[in-house]
Amino acid sequence: MSKDIIIIVRHGKPALSRKIQLDWRGYRAWWGKYDEGGLAEVQKIPKSVKKWAAKSDMSISSPLRRARESAERVLGHAPDVLDADLVEAALPPPHLGTLKFRPKTWGTFSRICWYWGVSDGMETHTEARIRADRMAEKLETYADGGKIIFVTAHGWFNRMLKGSLKKRGWDCVKQNGDLHWSFRQLERTSQIEKT
Repeated sequence: MSKDIIIIVRHGKPALSRKIQLDWRGYRAWWGKYDEGGLAEVQKIPKSVKKWAAKSDMSISSPLRRARESAERVLGHAPDVLDADLVEAALPPPHLGTLKFRPKTWGTFSRICWYWGVSDGMETHTEARIRADRMAEKLETYADGGKIIFVTAHGWFNRMLKGSLKKRGWDCVKQNGDLHWSFRQLERTSQIEKT
């Protein structure tokens, strides 16, 4: 029997600098620019990511610019499908007055608070989990019949998507962390022959 394969790739390195200090309001504005911004000009795309992109039967990307541009760089063309269910999970910063931190520190604080239920009017953890489950079901359908599906999305949401696919019986046979251009390879035995 053939294998259904889903490759979930984190986008490349964004152009927006992280070498700044911001208060919580500044971080919220910075995150908006991060979502709108593209990739740094010079990027080294790992050979394994290029290999999976070349072998894929279908490519799907988050519509956020950094993910879409990552797909275009590695595929050499626009992704087959843009799906808003692949956008990054919300990062609402806790209201910490005038305290200033770098974006990476704010990201850690925001993710912890979000996980504990602080959403500040943004998507909640529960809502993001439902979205990840919904996306996993779509990817499973696309992969039916021994297909390779190549996905470009975002760091935290990719983790959630992996968990949703594992609950549906997929095995994560390879992963190489959470840095830019990292990927997860999920497989299952196909019940339908590839057409």
